[in-house]
Amino acid sequence: MKTISDKTKKYGIEMDNLDLSINPKEDFYMYACGGWKKAHPLKGEFARFGTFDLLRENAREQLKDLIMNLSDNPESKKRGSIAQKVSDIYNMAMDAERINSLGAKPILPMIEKVEKSKPEEFTDIISWMHNGIASPFFGTGVGTDAKCSDMNVMHIGEVGLGLGDRDYYLEKNERNDEILKAYEIYVKRILELTGFPEEDRERIWKTLIRVETEFARHKMTREERRNPLLRYNMMSIEEIREKYPNIEWDRYFKGIGINEIDKANIVSTGFMTFLNDYLPTLSEREIKDLLILDIIESAGDSIGDEYYKASFEFSKVMSGVEEMEPRWKRAMGVANSMFGEAVGKLYVEKYFPEENKRYMLNLVENLRKALGKHIDNLSWMSEATKEKAREKLATFTVKIGYPDKWKDYSEIDVDPALSFQENLLRASRWYAKDNYSKLNKPVDKEEWHMYPQTVNAYYNPTSNEICFPAGILQAPYFDVNADDALNYGGIGVVIGHEMTHGFDDSGRRFDKNGNLNEWWHEEDEKKFNELADKLVAQFDAVEVAPGVKANGRFTLGENIADQGGLRIAMTAYLDSRGNEQAEDIDELSPLQRFYLSYANVWADNIREAEILDRTQSDPHSLGRNRVNVTLRNLEPFFEAFGIKAGDKMYRPEEERVIIW
Repeated sequence: MKTISDKTKKYGIEMDNLDLSINPKEDFYMYACGGWKKAHPLKGEFARFGTFDLLRENAREQLKDLIMNLSDNPESKKRGSIAQKVSDIYNMAMDAERINSLGAKPILPMIEKVEKSKPEEFTDIISWMHNGIASPFFGTGVGTDAKCSDMNVMHIGEVGLGLGDRDYYLEKNERNDEILKAYEIYVKRILELTGFPEEDRERIWKTLIRVETEFARHKMTREERRNPLLRYNMMSIEEIREKYPNIEWDRYFKGIGINEIDKANIVSTGFMTFLNDYLPTLSEREIKDLLILDIIESAGDSIGDEYYKASFEFSKVMSGVEEMEPRWKRAMGVANSMFGEAVGKLYVEKYFPEENKRYMLNLVENLRKALGKHIDNLSWMSEATKEKAREKLATFTVKIGYPDKWKDYSEIDVDPALSFQENLLRASRWYAKDNYSKLNKPVDKEEWHMYPQTVNAYYNPTSNEICFPAGILQAPYFDVNADDALNYGGIGVVIGHEMTHGFDDSGRRFDKNGNLNEWWHEEDEKKFNELADKLVAQFDAVEVAPGVKANGRFTLGENIADQGGLRIAMTAYLDSRGNEQAEDIDELSPLQRFYLSYANVWADNIREAEILDRTQSDPHSLGRNRVNVTLRNLEPFFEAFGIKAGDKMYRPEEERVIIW
């Protein structure tokens, strides 16, 4: 690492990340990230590997060290201690011999329960499965009421699909045919492993693909899901009974442990209307087949390595991945998801010094002030709406590193005498019960929605909060020993990105209190949409694979946030310097280092199959486009690298889009 001087000891850009043979005026992404890409060739177990993934791998290694050392902790010998629970569930996940010897035995009683059930018990079986096993036909969960954000309410949503996105079922092309065939092989294989004869496997597959195709046909599109107004349809229980009479709602809610409920939000009214009419057309055998398959799929590789191999073979077609993930990573994922905050507490004690939190809090406040300046200077927004935007910005809650109040896992019992799958089911049931118990209670604003060790960040519109877990607060995104231009171009842009989500196409619909509320003036909304449509068109024009274009509408929120994050972070960086002139490092100016730092955030290698899958299912643009398409709207970027008309990275001023 290079330093400015012995006096400051702040390092600059890692020069090996660059590819100096590439002209930054022609392809800035490859100039900034080409060296990183060459140094990190894609390993077989990854469909994509980027800077984010590198941080996640580092965090995994750190967690592995923490968890494996728990067995040496005297607390791990005390039944009921966190050390015992985390250590035992990890060791059970690592015990391939025991898992494989039991195979499907742990789930056979559940399958038998479904088989022996009578048609009049259908609702009881559904509610039993919704208590931590699976979510057949529809999903339920307790969460914030979007129009009364201080209270929790029941939400009733669409069923998930085995292939994830509806278009895999509805759009006929060679790639989707290949995926459907791989899906068929996968489904029949896990049925075979569970003991179903060929005749049953064929029947269940035909039922599954016919029913899931109908589900896909009636689910919301990915673009519709981005609109919170479409997802909010509060109804009284009386209305729900009347509109969807073919589901025994009172019996269902009682089955999941809820005796008093007066209303619920129907996330997708179109899907629920379809489901209400469709359920009576399914035979008893078809319903049982679907439920049994849900049980098997939900168990996953907790009932044997052969199940994981079947899933892996399917993943090879979906994403192009070539090698199975090592067992220790899968085991780590189980312990991490089951006891996330407990593991996170260990993580921050060792890897997140208080100095990092202080620096971040200061950085966030600088970004908040910068966004305020941008709001003040908007030419397209009225003063009345600006005032409300300032109020929303001022009330942002900021969460850095780790929660002040840790989750209590005392009711989850990990019993080594039971099978691995039975222990997973116990925990899953506890999580379902914990969620349902929040119904009609005030929202806990101190609760975190990511674990401290997570390499990510989020904005939550219903609590108007931004959260930056300790896991993402690592180099190259953030380092107290790095040049400020790097930190502002890295984690600073991430902060600005999350702040901007409060004002993107979806987040802008929530007010300062987190309530779904149309607080914008009609003319402001019209001007915003005009600018947003231009940004959509910029990304729509990009070819991500031969004959395949990016989806600018689906990725609009993230693209707005990327651009906003860049502009806000630059303003904050310049303001933080005041009149002080920052020095060049390695012949790179401060602004050049800022933009290079941003680009390095999105350095990655990715397989074409993964590009196709992400373009269809991921609301984030591909890393290359988050750099090259976004930066081409920013005049300071052109100035930093001397980009002019005629250069590929140049975009004429009249074609640029600036929103925030």
